Amino acid sequence: MAAILTQPPHGAPAAGLSLAEALELREKAGKPVRVGLIGAGQMGTDIVVQISQMTGIEIAAVADIAPERVSEAAALAGRKGEVDSVSDEVGLEAARRKGRIAATTSLDLICRSPEVDVIIDATGNPEAGSRVALTAIAARKHIVMMNVEADITIGSYLAVEAAKAGVVYTLGAGDEPAAAMELINFIRAMGYPVVAAGKGKNNPFRIDAVPADYVEEATRRNMNPRMLVEFVDGSKTMVEMVAIANACGFVPDIPGMHGPAAPKDELQNYFCPKEEGGLLSRKGVVDFSVAKGVAPGVFAVAEMRHPRVRERMSDLHLGPGPYYSFFRPYHLTSLEVPLSAAAAVIFNQSHMRPLPVPTSEVGCVAKRDLAVGETLDAIGEYGYRGFALSRADAQARKALPIGLAQGATMTRPVRKGELITLADASPDERLKIVEVRRAQDAMTAALTSGATA
Repeated sequence: MAAILTQPPHGAPAAGLSLAEALELREKAGKPVRVGLIGAGQMGTDIVVQISQMTGIEIAAVADIAPERVSEAAALAGRKGEVDSVSDEVGLEAARRKGRIAATTSLDLICRSPEVDVIIDATGNPEAGSRVALTAIAARKHIVMMNVEADITIGSYLAVEAAKAGVVYTLGAGDEPAAAMELINFIRAMGYPVVAAGKGKNNPFRIDAVPADYVEEATRRNMNPRMLVEFVDGSKTMVEMVAIANACGFVPDIPGMHGPAAPKDELQNYFCPKEEGGLLSRKGVVDFSVAKGVAPGVFAVAEMRHPRVRERMSDLHLGPGPYYSFFRPYHLTSLEVPLSAAAAVIFNQSHMRPLPVPTSEVGCVAKRDLAVGETLDAIGEYGYRGFALSRADAQARKALPIGLAQGATMTRPVRKGELITLADASPDERLKIVEVRRAQDAMTAALTSGATA
């Protein structure tokens, strides 16, 4: 017999229900989770289409600097002609009453609207992401950050501020960091330490990649060349692994990580201590593999030493131990993100968020010689690539955080292959993310000084 679902009292959590069941109840009650989406580019369009496949959740409003992209996304989702251009709350409410998607260029309007329950940031720009998150939190809206570049720069501050406001701050399900967190939480819940966690790198690792060389491939894959290069030159991998590190208290074992060609079935043999045949000088690290067959998956390596446990793992054909790799062979990127929006609203749940004190940083390594007076471009362009460091290393070397790089002015020359420091480049003081990063640095300094007092 099928289970009979009943709606929990208004305002009560959907205790005991799965997310699918809770969404089904929302649909039946005519109270879907109402999503405000910021950004209708590649990822934003995916989200509009994906939510159209789901029950109990809907796109309420979309903000984009190019409003025509909202209409294009809606058309792809089977909602051609169901978009109203709005400029104020009256217009947004009117669109909602008619069951239409409200489109605007104002992120403030969507973040503050009572017609929206949760905000998804799909801008892909650290500065824009900081403004979206701060506005949403101030309006007491849950915030789903697809903008991992912003998260690794100011995520600790945002997560603390969200908690103070009584709302959820979460990275989006479907990206590699959140997919890896599923494995990490699974292992930790069973009581075992996680030795290493990471991903397979999707693209060939070419540290000198630039957009001009990837126009054809990007066009074929319906991508922005800059975004593709962010993956190819390793910046995205560095960002994603640091996001995991900051959520778990991990660090890169070495600056830039090892990145070996570790086959899927041998991950535990590479990502274990040197004295036991592996690469690692410590446990609790993030890293990645460039071997074929690992991407698009993620992994976590557990240490399981009890003889009875190892006997059972051997019976299950998972190896002799004491190190075992757990592998998720896929991540569905933006297609899974609506699950985080729904979980935040229904269960008040974060799928992943950074700790108050970050443990790692992504710095910048010059892709070419940089001269005094130059203004740095965006991640994935021509000036620099991401480089993962422990927070201690980043502080000792005064590394320029990658989320503060765009718009920074070079104050000293830096040669190709060198780390760009805060003595070499001055961040753009007009940017909100620069201001928030200073607030985060002050917050973490106070927390660490209190912990050591």
